[in-house]
Amino acid sequence: MGNEKFRFETEAVHSGYCSNEHQGSLVPPLYQTSTFTFSTAEQGERRFAGQEEGFIYSRLGNPTVKILEDRMAKLEKGEAALAFSSGMAAVSAVLTALTKAGDHILCSQGVYGCTFGLLQLLKEKYNINHDFSLMASKEILEEEIRTNTACIYIETPINPTMKLVDLELVARIAKQRCIPVVVDNTFCSPYLQTPISLGCDIVIHSATKYICGHGDVIAGIVVGKSDFIKQVSRTTQKDIGGTISPFDAWLLLRGLKTLPVRMDRHCENANILVEFLRNHPKVEKLYFPGNSDYIDDNKIMHKQMKKPGGVISFSVIGTKETAQLFMNQLQLVKIAVSLGDAETLIQHPATMTHAVVPEDERRKMGINDTLLRLSVGLEAWQDIQEDIEQALKKI
Repeated sequence: MGNEKFRFETEAVHSGYCSNEHQGSLVPPLYQTSTFTFSTAEQGERRFAGQEEGFIYSRLGNPTVKILEDRMAKLEKGEAALAFSSGMAAVSAVLTALTKAGDHILCSQGVYGCTFGLLQLLKEKYNINHDFSLMASKEILEEEIRTNTACIYIETPINPTMKLVDLELVARIAKQRCIPVVVDNTFCSPYLQTPISLGCDIVIHSATKYICGHGDVIAGIVVGKSDFIKQVSRTTQKDIGGTISPFDAWLLLRGLKTLPVRMDRHCENANILVEFLRNHPKVEKLYFPGNSDYIDDNKIMHKQMKKPGGVISFSVIGTKETAQLFMNQLQLVKIAVSLGDAETLIQHPATMTHAVVPEDERRKMGINDTLLRLSVGLEAWQDIQEDIEQALKKI
């Protein structure tokens, strides 16, 4: 199913699935099988040769997984999609597909800690270098793009400082040089931001987060043009093998049905908590895309995002120990590294998600020892606020 007239909320429930093709089942069936049989040896030959459409082996394609991929492509306004066993499997497959030894990757000023680790590995093992850029202007971008820049990799909002990158600006400059732009859209989900519609080429998700929404799946998604998706499917996904299981794909399809409703609640709760934290005497600095204190970011947010999102970062006054003491006093809010779950989660980036990043690099990214990242959940905002308030009183 797919109709350009349908709105996002409808596509999140129906897109990519026709019940008539699956025995009338209202819910997409779970094809929990590792392999598929062929009617004849000749059919097997044709499928392996690419002369006939059909499933062969679940590492190479699965009906449940395909429904998920088709739905994500529709929601992200792309031509095709691939599902992976984790967000980092998706990132690794894309960067491996786009680069070769001697190439260069230009990155936003700050990335997820494991993405940073992957970039270091590519540099050390394969001589694929990278630089971090503010990407704040045409002049900065043109100065930092090299002749061997193979792709531009962006997080926006950046994890965990919540800085924004103007995607239309980057895409315009990149297209002049035929450089693909890759965007990690995990913090927004396609409900809040669709980078492809802004001129970018490839979108990546850690589907573990908002796409799932329930904290019970590890998965990744890549969306882009059909030719690129076929290239990744036939090479880095097939041969490295980071494919998703049919059951995890089935769970993601379930999660997607409530994505718009959940995102509205995440955003609503976050907006209320931002106002509380902004005025608290023990909060030194607040990082949030909708924070009107940051005029440039606020303009970008209104241009490319539907809402500011459900993640807030803030620094408490004091030291690392102060931040950890605050976390230890929380009762409702859970100390955990992830985001997008029904539960409100808090983590300390410097010692957790970004611990792999050397201290000098962390500080360049804006990650200090008192910075905390709060993923606002679906609980009553009053209960979340009261828990944070009682914990702040104890530091």
